[in-house]
Amino acid sequence: MSFILSGEMAMSIIIGIDIGGSTTKIIGFDEGGMFSPVLVKATDPIASLYGAFGKFLSANRLTLGDIKQVMVTGAGSSFVTESLYGIPTGKVDEFRAIGMGGLYLSKLRKAIVVSMGTGTAYVRAEDNNVEHIGGSGVGGGTLLGLSSKMLNVRNFDDLIESAHGGNLANIDLTIGDITIDVIKGLPPDTTASNFGKISDLASKADTALGIINLVFQTIGMLAVFATKIDSTKDVVLTGNLTNVPQAHDIFNRLGKLFDVNFHIPANAEFATATGAAIVFSKGLQYKEIS
Repeated sequence: MSFILSGEMAMSIIIGIDIGGSTTKIIGFDEGGMFSPVLVKATDPIASLYGAFGKFLSANRLTLGDIKQVMVTGAGSSFVTESLYGIPTGKVDEFRAIGMGGLYLSKLRKAIVVSMGTGTAYVRAEDNNVEHIGGSGVGGGTLLGLSSKMLNVRNFDDLIESAHGGNLANIDLTIGDITIDVIKGLPPDTTASNFGKISDLASKADTALGIINLVFQTIGMLAVFATKIDSTKDVVLTGNLTNVPQAHDIFNRLGKLFDVNFHIPANAEFATATGAAIVFSKGLQYKEIS
């Protein structure tokens, strides 16, 4: 969706940009909130940055003079050493951007915000305060690495498609597989061991679903542990992996099991870019790039 903006409103536009290794996400932010998210893929972070910026301006019929401030974040922002097209440009700590963006999109005041990318980052966010509490190497890179070796599937969308119709009963060992006793709080279909019961008869779909389940259960359980430490029940999930269809069911099951509210807000993959813009709009700390 694109917006045609008046000159007065355009001058108040803040651009938030999350620069990754292979993708760049860009959003506009003004008095009306976040708008017109754009994602561009490229092998070079600077190429994707300028590509995303140009695409955003074109889609919204904006000129350089319409932009008040550019705010960059993400791993690729380390390559940004000068202002973008002469527009005032600032750099935001990625963890701060994750937390601020997650709270804004979820409309929560306090939460554990999880950024699911190649790996996974966890931050504690409350109002304007954000603290990085840890991370995991399990993420999108794990999905693609395992699917490449186990299934010879190297494309993200192909992995998701391959998992349709999969049956975890041929892959994972459950509580019901190892005991007939009733364990309080652990239904029989609770996972006891990921890939602990993989069968020679397991299909490609079974294995693909098992890989997805392994990654999301690991990410989810670390989030659950974080909520216990921080005494909150809200977890906001952000990043590209929120678009995996199977993620919703896996996190919903974990949420019911451990009394945790997993939130996947609209435009969750653009949370970090949104957070970068919000840091400027709220007058919070950032580094100026001249």
